[in-house]
Amino acid sequence: MDKIKKYQELIVSFLHDFYEDKNLASEGSLDNQIIVDREHNHFQLLCVGWKGKKYFTGIYFHFDIKNEKIWIQQNNTECLVADYFTDRGVPKSDIVLGFQPEYARPYTGFATA
Repeated sequence: MDKIKKYQELIVSFLHDFYEDKNLASEGSLDNQIIVDREHNHFQLLCVGWKGKKYFTGIYFHFDIKNEKIWIQQNNTECLVADYFTDRGVPKSDIVLGFQPEYARPYTGFATA
């Protein structure tokens, strides 16, 4: 399996596992969705719907694959996503913490870009 396909499968597996583990399938009128765009390498787990009288939308996770690296663009949970990937064989040099400013990335222990 080539690197991109392997990373796609890891990301999708992570999103499905998180979705199932947290029982996100049913949260009243909120709809949790896993969005997978393999062609453009964009992956998200998000929540949309109504909380009482207010419309709500939010992203749990947003990942991209760029230049054969996993970019963690957003993580609005306490889950250590980068550790999940490294535990499954992804080298730190292939993980970019995109939510960190460019100047801070050299200090994260992960790829800078």
